[in-house]
Amino acid sequence: MSAETHPFLLLAALVAGLALLAGGGEFLVRGALAVGRRLGLSPLLAGLVIVGFGTSTPELAVSLEAAARGADDLALANVVGSNAGNILLILGLCALVTPLTVTPRALRRDGWAMLGGTGLLLALLGGGLMRWEGGLLLAGLVGYLVVAWRSESRAATPEGALHAAEAVAVTPAGRTATGAVLVVAGLALLMGGARLLVVGAGGLAEAAGIPPAVIGLTVVAVGTSLPELAVSLVAALRGSGDVAVGNILGSNLFNALGILGAAALVSPLQAAPRLLAVDQWVMLGAAAALVLFLYTGHRLGRREGAALLLAWLGWVAAMAVWP
Repeated sequence: MSAETHPFLLLAALVAGLALLAGGGEFLVRGALAVGRRLGLSPLLAGLVIVGFGTSTPELAVSLEAAARGADDLALANVVGSNAGNILLILGLCALVTPLTVTPRALRRDGWAMLGGTGLLLALLGGGLMRWEGGLLLAGLVGYLVVAWRSESRAATPEGALHAAEAVAVTPAGRTATGAVLVVAGLALLMGGARLLVVGAGGLAEAAGIPPAVIGLTVVAVGTSLPELAVSLVAALRGSGDVAVGNILGSNLFNALGILGAAALVSPLQAAPRLLAVDQWVMLGAAAALVLFLYTGHRLGRREGAALLLAWLGWVAAMAVWP
């Protein structure tokens, strides 16, 4: 499929890609949970790795595919848009549906890790990401996992209880064999969906004269964040504000360090001027606001949720003025 393909076919590819990514992420997480339980994986690790990071597999698939195709703007904008949207859009929607009450002690460590990971990404980004910088981002993610595992395996901690609760929030596949099939099917759907979405989004952006970064920050970022929306919304409806927020913290940390680290290893990435001038700061501001909330409040109410949503809508509207 080339850039000259009819816009309707490009739109169909984009929509089909989003659907496959959403389904693939769901299959992968549920299947991996079933296999993990069969292998004796602790609820702590299941929540931290499979759920917290597994919901970001659509972003991973898209950014890796985009990097391999030389679509640097799409690879970077997908993560920046997802991280800002996870906080402003998803937590805003969750708080509007039902106010979120959280336990700050259970979230502060991961909150600081998420903010630190975002800051490291911005410090390295400059005009883009080289392979060595991608390796440094991945090393940061490994370091976080080692620290989290060692602290939580030595003694019961609020953070460990939260990650265990994240594993409970997602329904695993029934049998181990079914789980294995879902893992394979999920990976296949993710790869196919990523290819369709990158081709469709890139072709539509070129046909409509819209910068690929804008498509990545909006349509692609929101679409790849559907698993995070599902997990956080279900947790919010069940009254588990800690899980709703913790899922976003884990996803954003993995996006910043793991996804862009891996994408930069595939191919060095060059950042669009708009992303450097505006969008990376929106991502950092949203991360800082969430950490500040964790330290100063115990409740994300409807008023705060509306403010987050308005901030996201204002940011998207500004793209029409400066694309």
